[in-house]
Amino acid sequence: MSQNEEAWIEESHQAMHGWDFSHLKGRCETATLPWNYRDLVRQYLQPADEWLDMDTGGGELMSSFNHPVKKTSVTEGWQPNIDLLKRTQVPQGITLYADPEGQMAQVPSGHFEVVTNSHGGLPIAAIARVLRPGGIFISQQVGATNNYSLSRFLNEKYAPAFPDNNLLQVITQLQNSGFQILKADASFVKMRFTDVGAIVYYATVIPWEFPNFDVNRAMPKLHQLQDIIASVGDITTFEDRFIIVAKKDED
Repeated sequence: MSQNEEAWIEESHQAMHGWDFSHLKGRCETATLPWNYRDLVRQYLQPADEWLDMDTGGGELMSSFNHPVKKTSVTEGWQPNIDLLKRTQVPQGITLYADPEGQMAQVPSGHFEVVTNSHGGLPIAAIARVLRPGGIFISQQVGATNNYSLSRFLNEKYAPAFPDNNLLQVITQLQNSGFQILKADASFVKMRFTDVGAIVYYATVIPWEFPNFDVNRAMPKLHQLQDIIASVGDITTFEDRFIIVAKKDED
C-alpha cells in the first residue's frame, strides 16, 4: 500500500463534530456567493424577536449571531449533534427541539418572528405553522445538483438525493403555503480541492452526495484524481446554492 493510499484511508476515518469543515482549511476553496447569508439574517433578526434556527448542526453558525439566548431555539435531527448541543448550547439557555423526523412536531405553533435555515430540510407546512403571522423565513440551500460532476465520477450510478430541492420548486411551495417572496436567487460557484485526501474526507462526511462511498473500492478513481491534481493543480467542481427570504401572510 502506498503512502497516498494510507493517507486516504486515514482521511476516511476522520469524524466531523457539528457542522465544522475546518479540517479542510487550505485544502478546499469555494468561490464567494453573490449574497451574504449572515448579512441577510442580521437585516431581519431583531434582539426582541423569538428566533428558531432549523437543523442547526452543532450551533456554530447560530451562535455567531449572538442573539439573546432566552429568545433562541434550535432544531436538530442527528443524534451526535443533539448530544453536542446538550453539552454546549442548552446550558447557555438555548431551547433545543430534538427533531429526528425533520417535521418540527415538538416546536410550538405561531411562536417565532424569524425562522432561519442554512442547508437544512424544508418542511414548508411546518415552517408556516411555527411562524407568527408576518414572520420571516430565511433559507440558504444546497441545490439538487451540488457537486454533481464529482459525485458522478466517484459513482457512475449516482443520482441527486433531493432532485426537487431547487429554487423554482421551493418558491412555488412557499407561495402555495401563504408566503410572499421577498428575495430569491441562485448561483453555481467553483469548489476546488487541492489534494485527494480532502475529497475522501468530504465524501465520507456527506453521504447523501456520495452514497455508499468506500475508500478502498474507490482507489482506482482516487488515483485518477491524484493524476489530475498532479497535472493541473486541483479538482474543480461546482456548488449549487440558492437563497430565499419569504414573509408569512398576515392573518
